[in-house]
Formats: sequence, C-alpha cells, structure tokens
Amino acid sequence: MFRELLHRQMKILLKEEASTVEGMAEGEKETFPDPTDRATIETDRNFTLRIRDRERRLITKIKEALDRLEGGEFGICESCGQPISKERLIARPVTTLCIDCKTEAEEKEKLAH
Repeated sequence: MFRELLHRQMKILLKEEASTVEGMAEGEKETFPDPTDRATIETDRNFTLRIRDRERRLITKIKEALDRLEGGEFGICESCGQPISKERLIARPVTTLCIDCKTEAEEKEKLAH
C-alpha cells in the first residue's frame, strides 16, 4: 500500500520536474522589451524554481522512505522507536516521527526562536 503511494507521488513529481525544465528551456528563447513584463516573468520563474526545489527535497524523502520500506524500518519513529500510526503514514508517508515526537520537536523549535 505505502510502496504504491510513494511510487505514485514520485511519478507525479518527476513529471512536473520534466515539464518545468522543458518550459524554462522554451522561455529562454523569448525576449521582452518591456522591463515590467520581464520582471513579471522573472518573478514567476523564481516562484516556480522554489516550488520545484521543495519538490526535489520531497523526492529525496520519498526515496528514503522507500529505503526504509526495504529495510523493514518504515513506520517506526526514529526518535522513540514506537510505531507511527497508520493515519499519520497515510497523510504523510515520508514521515520519520510519530505525532507525539513531531509535536515535541515543533515545540522545541518554537522555543528556540
């Protein structure tokens, strides 16, 4: 179940990545004499690149989750060693922390800032 879910997510992300690269290659050929048009295009491009960077990091997490599946460590909290709930894994299959440990980590992070 989770293997299929992770592979499906990976396939979608890789397809998006390919279309972005293709679209940017085509966009390089365009010229915009109006500085405002050029600025708008650059802003859109930067936004797209930030999204793709987040997706690239998610691809890495998906690969790591697949490795955990293969190694029999998938669904085990790396902090406390307890099983991660099925509901949490369905919502976020790349997670490495149970909800209690994740909540605790977020609280510590909040206090540090």
